[in-house]
This record gives sequence, C-alpha cells and structure tokens, in this order.
Amino acid sequence: MNLKSFLIILSAMLITSAGFAQSNLLNAKTPEDMNKRTEAQIAYDNDTPLSYGYIDQRDVLWAKTVWEIVDLDERMNFPLYYPIDTNNIGPERRSLYDVLLKNIKNGRIANIYTDSYFTEKRKLADIQATLSRVDTTDAGIAQLNAGEELDLQYIDRRDITAADIEEYRVRGYWYIDKRLGELKYRLIGIAPVAPDVNFIDDENSTMVELFWVFFPEAREVLHEAKAFNRLNTSMPISFDHMLNSRRFSGVIYKEDNEYGDREVSEYITENALMQLLESERIKETIRNIEIDIWNY
Repeated sequence: MNLKSFLIILSAMLITSAGFAQSNLLNAKTPEDMNKRTEAQIAYDNDTPLSYGYIDQRDVLWAKTVWEIVDLDERMNFPLYYPIDTNNIGPERRSLYDVLLKNIKNGRIANIYTDSYFTEKRKLADIQATLSRVDTTDAGIAQLNAGEELDLQYIDRRDITAADIEEYRVRGYWYIDKRLGELKYRLIGIAPVAPDVNFIDDENSTMVELFWVFFPEAREVLHEAKAFNRLNTSMPISFDHMLNSRRFSGVIYKEDNEYGDREVSEYITENALMQLLESERIKETIRNIEIDIWNY
C-alpha cells in the first residue's frame, strides 16, 4: 500500500469515527440521553464528507459512463434496504429511501430529476402521483352517488414505502487519472425503483424510477445518515462512504455508446443469461483498461 492510499484510508477512519462519538449509550442515565452529545463532543465534531478534490479534464486519460442496477434482494445490498419497520428503533437508523425522501421533503435535497441525465427538474408535488395512490372504494362511490359527504373510511390511500423499493439504479463515471495512473470511480446519480403504485399489488407490475438525485448534491445528508454495519455495530457506515467506496453489488444495464446509450436489453432481447454475460463483459473491459496502461 502506498503512502497516498494509507493517508486516504486513515482520513476516512478519522472522519467516520467522529460520527460514532455521537452515540452516548454507555454514559446515558435515561433513554433520552442515548443519542445526546456533550458540548465537548459538539465542539470537536467537524464531520463533513471527504472532499473529492478538483480534477481537470486534461488529466482524464480515459473515461466511460455506466448505469447499474443494485438489486436489494442481494445480501450485500441489505444495508441500503433495511430497516423497513421503524416502530421499534431509534431515528438514527433509517433506510436509504427514507433518508432521501425525508430530505427531499425538508428541502435539504433541493433538486430531483426525471432521468439520469439531469436535464429536467421536478418538485415533490410533481411526483406525488408516482409516490402515492388515492382511490375511493365502491362504498364511497355509492355514498357520493347518494349525495352524501364522503366518509374518510372509504378513501383508500397507498404510499410507496421503504419496503416497496426493490432496487436502485446508479449512474457512475469510471476514469483514469493520468497524473496518478489509477482507475477511479465517481458516482453521479442514484434513483430508487419500485413497482408502479397504481398496480403495486399486481404480480407483474411495471418497475418505475421514482426520481433521480444528483449524488454530489446529496452527499452532506447521506454522510450524516448511517447504515448498519453487521461486522461492528459500534461503527456504522455513512451512506455517502458506502456508495462512494462501492460497497454494493451492481449489474451494468447500460453504457455510453454511439447508439444513443442504448441498454443491453435493447440489443440482447429475451435472454437474461446473455444479458448478464454482456454486463460482465463491459465490467471486464473497464478493469482491463487499467491493466493495459501498465503493459508495455
């Protein structure tokens, strides 16, 4: 391990450790004290996301943009999905979807987008039809037809919750920094994906991208939110650190190409195995680029 890599890892550990000091479990006298910090801890806490640093375009020797599916059924991706039932746990533990939606509602994530190219902004009110469904039951319709005021018990509301999120789609940028001679990854955007809320109870419901978030705009809130660390519960991992360090399992479903960034499923149809092999081929091509620059 070279000195630069060691310093990066050491900095990440120190920054993450500052977040762990927020827990006051061992010194709490009452349950309310468990998540309180002392004045000294607050003064010491300078916990911010690790800065990317400036990369000049002239220093990018090679680059490729890829889109991946992060399937939440895979065990490695469970920290992004759980917890889905928050009745019996503290407010410091939430799923990635809950963190994103909460901060969109309170305005800390100011912008959401319709797609991964971030060309069209949306407001929360614009996507309400995607996030929730409101229906009137047959009894309610009969009540309205009779000229009566609609009773609230006859209104059927269904909201997309963390339990309904089946996958995330992420857009990332692989590039070679020619000053360092290293292959690096920069996460550009992320989108939660769930069944269409209007047909959510159907077995073959269509999957819908609820919204896209430009990742650099959300780093602050994702750094403050912690994911569960199954190896050491005293040291949770921030969602920002988890996603930036690619602690997830993804399958490439699209790359930038001359065909308008067409998806793998558009040129390999009705063959899931061949689509998966094509995804692996793209991944190996990226890995081999770094190896090739050191072959003379």
